[in-house]
Amino acid sequence: MKKLNASILFFLASAGAALAQGAPAPAGAPQNPPPPPARGPALDLAIEAAQSALEAAKAGDQKIAVSVIDSAGVLKAVLVSDGTGPRAVQNSNFKAQAALAFKEPSGQLAEEVKSNKELADKIAANPNYLARAGAVLIKVNDEVIGVIGVGGARGSDKDEAYAKAGLEKIQARLK
Repeated sequence: MKKLNASILFFLASAGAALAQGAPAPAGAPQNPPPPPARGPALDLAIEAAQSALEAAKAGDQKIAVSVIDSAGVLKAVLVSDGTGPRAVQNSNFKAQAALAFKEPSGQLAEEVKSNKELADKIAANPNYLARAGAVLIKVNDEVIGVIGVGGARGSDKDEAYAKAGLEKIQARLK
């Protein structure tokens, strides 16, 4: 096999970098419009909800992590109490991802997996799902636009209460 000269390698590397950065397609190439953005709470509301959950946990002498995701499962905000371990951060997101995937609070999923083997198998098959209480849906009318997930409190019921406190703080201002 012949060696590629340096200018060809530079061109290939530059073209690959441009594509990776979302450079426009060459003239005449078919244009694909970008997908519409996922619905979710505005960033300021996501942060406010997470902060409210942290404050509720602090009042309960708990250290938690809060993850707020949009309707595509993308993290909008992550806030963590000082001294909270990495597992709580991971669990807050995994609870949120599971709630989003199944369109129900993670505490409800936790109850359903006890008697629904098919659901339990689906959740177990995805390492990014956790069916334990602590994640609540963010809805506008009947549309799920995101999830607030909490992990780290001593008791998943407390995680869920803190997630609800965050949601209550912003619910009236969601669009």
